Amino acid sequence: MTTSPNPYLSGNFAPVREEVTAFDLRVSGEIPRELNGRLLRIGPNPVEPPDPATYHWFLGNGMVHGVRLRDGRAEWYRNRFVRDDAVTAAKGWPRTPGPRHGFGSGVANTNVIAHAGRIWAIVEAGGLPVQLDDELETVAYSNFDGTLPGSFTAHPKRDPDTGELHAMVYYPLWDYVQYVVVGVDGRVRKTVNVPVPGKPMLHDCAITERYMVVFDLPCIFKPENLQSGRSSFPYAWDPDYGARVGLLPRDDDDASRIRWFEVPLCYVFHPLNAYETADGQVVLDVCRHPKMFASDLNGPNEGRPTLDRWVIDPSSGKVSADTISDRGHEFPRHDERRIGKPIRYGYTGGLGDALGLGPIYKHDLVRGTTEVHGGPGRMFLEPVFVPRTPDAAEDDGWILAYVYDAPSAASEVVILHAQDFTGEPLARIHLPQRVPFGFHGNWVPDEA
Repeated sequence: MTTSPNPYLSGNFAPVREEVTAFDLRVSGEIPRELNGRLLRIGPNPVEPPDPATYHWFLGNGMVHGVRLRDGRAEWYRNRFVRDDAVTAAKGWPRTPGPRHGFGSGVANTNVIAHAGRIWAIVEAGGLPVQLDDELETVAYSNFDGTLPGSFTAHPKRDPDTGELHAMVYYPLWDYVQYVVVGVDGRVRKTVNVPVPGKPMLHDCAITERYMVVFDLPCIFKPENLQSGRSSFPYAWDPDYGARVGLLPRDDDDASRIRWFEVPLCYVFHPLNAYETADGQVVLDVCRHPKMFASDLNGPNEGRPTLDRWVIDPSSGKVSADTISDRGHEFPRHDERRIGKPIRYGYTGGLGDALGLGPIYKHDLVRGTTEVHGGPGRMFLEPVFVPRTPDAAEDDGWILAYVYDAPSAASEVVILHAQDFTGEPLARIHLPQRVPFGFHGNWVPDEA
């Protein structure tokens, strides 16, 4: 296993060098025949060896991994570089067509989604979406047919009632963040600029029935990091900036009615969900980090993140904060048919101190209980919920996750039934090569 003085280049963080295609994968157990589609995920995978002294995990070239399931079989595994300009130059491949925005080589390494009948590799803070074909080959950069005015985000939220994408976008040279709505036709239909006092790193967002939830937190643009040579990443912790959450009415065409609410000093990469109660309060469940990029300037390693609940009372302006679970949680997911609506069940990946990945968790937010699935040396990546049918109950479906098995230094895809979370997997799909720790992924059903 690769070792490096930079932990984000060591062990299962280390990149893989080859693009692999393998068919008829070995399966232990049985894959549910209803699962017809692709389980995709993406993460950083430097195409050339970077300087370990300054390499930041968030900046590696994108590599997408995928497993194709059909009729109870694992038909193939593929991994492919997202062909940004640095990748094509290093490999001697043709330059990827399409527009560019911002600086750098056009890396797209953070999420992979399906929308408007296409698959997109996406990133934040200066990157454009990159279209992939259904075998994960790069097609082109896109600005959504010329309708996207700037960069995009890694975390758009799909409204389950309309099918539109709602996104909060930031860019280092802007003195605002931008609310962007992408229609079901894959074209931007709305943008709203939201002024902010600094240039915060805004990784994710949340929606409710009436609001876009905007995070303005104290991890802000610090170009001096680049000038000092301490890191290749220009964002860092500034506790003097403060921490707040904004409620922006989704039906407004400007930001004049946004309301801001102070929250505990922290950083949030990912909310689990948000929704409104009958009496108008906004419930927001988040993975709360005590700080971010304060001491480790090469990756997100600043103490244990907890699963917390903030309840915002717009009438009084007050915010209450409670911890749901303090075990160490990240990569929260739930049944996305209920984005912006009350949920009972949520799923998280275990994330402890010192970059420790571990089990996955199922949270019953009504009963206040947590179930654990894992085992010695089993390091789970983000859990993805797939409903059994379009109208199935909230937890009637499957949890799919990529897993790194440390004892064998091998990777798998595991399929659990969500209602038997602690039980044995329904299936373990054995992959032909290691899948490095990365960021996000999704299930893309054939009908998408």
